[in-house]
Amino acid sequence: MARSSRHSVQRDHHRAHRLVAGFFAAALAVIGGIVAAEAVRIGGDALERPGIDSFYEYAAADVDGDPGTIVKADPLLGAPFAARGWRIMYRSTDLNGDPVIATGVVVVPVTPAPPGGRTILSWAHPTTGSARECAPSYGFDPYTGIEGLRSLLDRGFAVVATDYTGMGAEGADSYLIGTTEGNNVLDAARAAQHVLGDSVSDRLVLWGHSQGGQAALFAAERARDYAPEFDLEAVAVAAPAADLTDLLGAHLDDISGVTIGSYAFSAYSEIYDVPISDILTPAAIAIQPQMNELCLLSNIAELHRIGEPVVGDFTTSDPTTTEPWATFLKDNSAGSVAFDAPLFIAQGLDDELVIPEDTKDFAEHEASLGMRVTYHEISFATHGTVAYLAIPGLLHWLDRVGVR
Repeated sequence: MARSSRHSVQRDHHRAHRLVAGFFAAALAVIGGIVAAEAVRIGGDALERPGIDSFYEYAAADVDGDPGTIVKADPLLGAPFAARGWRIMYRSTDLNGDPVIATGVVVVPVTPAPPGGRTILSWAHPTTGSARECAPSYGFDPYTGIEGLRSLLDRGFAVVATDYTGMGAEGADSYLIGTTEGNNVLDAARAAQHVLGDSVSDRLVLWGHSQGGQAALFAAERARDYAPEFDLEAVAVAAPAADLTDLLGAHLDDISGVTIGSYAFSAYSEIYDVPISDILTPAAIAIQPQMNELCLLSNIAELHRIGEPVVGDFTTSDPTTTEPWATFLKDNSAGSVAFDAPLFIAQGLDDELVIPEDTKDFAEHEASLGMRVTYHEISFATHGTVAYLAIPGLLHWLDRVGVR
C-alpha cells in the first residue's frame, strides 16, 4: 500500500509539472503573439513616416462642407492589437462658427460590431503643445497618447481622437479655446460615423484629460445644440482644465504658468486679435517663438530652460483680473450650463498642476446645476498619471450608469 501511495504521489507530481509547463507555454505563446503584434504595429508606424506631411496638406476649397464630413481618411498600417485604424482629416467650425479643418485618428476593434452599432467614444487629449507638429496623429505612434485605449477597445468602443484645429493641418490656434475644441471633439465623432458607416451608432461618450477635460466639457455643454443627432450617454474627465481663472491664477509665478501661459496667451492674442504686449512683459514676448515651436512632452526640459528666466517676470499684470484677459479666461472655462449626461470627474491628490481643491469645487458646482456627478479621487495620482489610474474606476462607473 505504501509503494502504491508513493507512486500515486509521484504521478500527481509529474502531472502538476505538465500542467505548469503547459500554462507557461501558453502564456509565452500569448506574450509572443502580443510582442509580434506590437512589432508589426511599430513596423507599420515606421512605414507610414515617409511622405506623412502630405496628408496634412489641403486646398482652400476642402474647407467647404458640413461639419464632421471627411476631407480624407487613410488606413493606417500600424494599429493596436486586434484593431484597425485610420488617420483622418475632417471639417469642423471655430468659436465664431467659421469653417475650419481638423485632423485625428479613428481606431476600432476587429471584432464584429454589436446589433445597432458600436458606441463612439471621442477622446480629447491633454496639452501636447500648440505647433502643428505637436498633433498626436502626427506622432510616430498616433495612438500612444489615448489614455486607456486598450481597455476602451476591449469594451467595444469605436474610439476617435481629434488633434484640435491648428495642430496637424494648418489653421488658427485653438489652445484652450473651449468652443473650438468642443466643436472639434463633436465633429470628430461625426467623422467617425462617415468612416465606419453602419458599424457605429449615434451613442456617444466623451473622455478627456487636462486640456482635453476642458474640451470634453465644452463638447458636452454644446452637444444638444451643435450636434443634436447624438445620444450623449456619458462624459468623463480627468484633472480637467475646467476653470482657467483658477488654473492660471495658481501658476502665475512658476514655470508651469510660463509654459501654459505661453501657449494660451499666444492663442488668445491671435484669436481675439488683442496685442500680446498688453499682458506679457518684453522678456516673455521675446521667448514666445521658441516656446510655441516646442512640443510639451518631448521638450519639457528645453521649455523649462527657456522659460525659467522669466518666472516672476512673465505678465505685466494679473490676467485673472485684467481685462480683456479675465473675460477670455472666464469665457473659456467650463461650467456655464448643465448637460443631461452623467459626469465622472477623476482627480489625483498629488496633482501639482490642476489643484485638487479646484477640481473638487468644480465638481460641486456641476452638482449644484442638478447634474449627476461622480467625483473620483486617487490619493497617489499625479497630473501625468491620473487618467491612466482612473481607468478602472471609469469602467466601473460606465457599467453603473449603463453605458456599453
